[in-house]
Amino acid sequence: MLSTSRFKLLATSAALLAGFVFGPAHADTEVVKLGFAAPLTGPQAHYGEDMKNGLTLALEEANKQNIQLDGKTAQFELVSRDDQADPRTAVQVAQQIVDEGVKGVLGHFNSGTTIPASRVYNDAGLPQIAMATSPEYTQQGYDTTFRMMTSDTQQGAADGEFIVKDLGAKKVALIDDRTAYGQGLADEVAKAVKAAGGEIIAREYTTDKSTDFTAILTNIKSKAPDAIFFGGLDAQSGPMRGQMARLGIAAPLVSGEMTRSETFLKLARDAANGTYASLAGVPLTTMASGEQFLKDYKARFKAEPGVYSPYAYDGAWNMITAMKEAGSSDPAKYLPKLAALKRSGATSKHIAYDAKGDLKEVAVTIYLVKDGKWTMFKSMVSQAAN
Repeated sequence: MLSTSRFKLLATSAALLAGFVFGPAHADTEVVKLGFAAPLTGPQAHYGEDMKNGLTLALEEANKQNIQLDGKTAQFELVSRDDQADPRTAVQVAQQIVDEGVKGVLGHFNSGTTIPASRVYNDAGLPQIAMATSPEYTQQGYDTTFRMMTSDTQQGAADGEFIVKDLGAKKVALIDDRTAYGQGLADEVAKAVKAAGGEIIAREYTTDKSTDFTAILTNIKSKAPDAIFFGGLDAQSGPMRGQMARLGIAAPLVSGEMTRSETFLKLARDAANGTYASLAGVPLTTMASGEQFLKDYKARFKAEPGVYSPYAYDGAWNMITAMKEAGSSDPAKYLPKLAALKRSGATSKHIAYDAKGDLKEVAVTIYLVKDGKWTMFKSMVSQAAN
């Protein structure tokens, strides 16, 4: 039986040994917080969760790589906030994220929340990679703003050209939901339609809370459009498409990426067939590493990825890669690396930013609802003019 003094000596030695073996590993690990904000409740929650899943997958992969930043092993942690797709809430949430001591921001989702929040992050010197597609986001003169997806300027140009040249529509009606996203996209489509030789015969407005578009559509029907473009969310485009069918409007509905969803199909039901929607990038199965992303996503979340998860995944890796190249999570040190980034990711082999923070590669795919399912209709890939 050990004496009390000898037991204490052995216990002390064991404790010192444990500290020697395990202590330095713990001391050499540093938590690197990255901010994230998007709608996580309400009718747009599925967008936010889709985006969050892509970010989560990237951070979990990064944490397995023992990435060395500032002489320590980085453990990336996502600081999430629900901005409720509301601009005022977004600014409050942005300040909360800054106060958490994050090293960068991956969000917001909506253009209407991203733009006001971007000032908060810029003032704090934090790089921000957002899903927002409104041109205004990267036109503010901030060197901290970057995108995850093709901008509305690029996508709207493709949509307008498609409507006139591929659909043969000469008379086009526009509807938007007055959000920064919806209005911005519709504005760009209008420019492109006119440039391609088409005519805008009606411009109507609604909100991102409306579900009854009968008056708007009745007015548009009287002008006999060849096509109708809607800038807004699936929560509106779904009911709108059903009401078009009930009013006997034969013109096809064309919309942006927020309409290209399962939610739209559920809301529009049988009327969904014949609807077109554009989406930044190319189909997941033809992306640079789309098949691998799909495999990893399904293994992690036991579900199919949505539209935004692969872009969020690449956005996170863009920021992490810039940190790796700088050897630091200090925003001032890795921001120049992010601006000069060139990498092959899940969505593209040629990820790079222009001087404003827009993606240099312009990739837009048009999808068509056929037999109740979204099917690829046409892809367009080019390099943006710098």
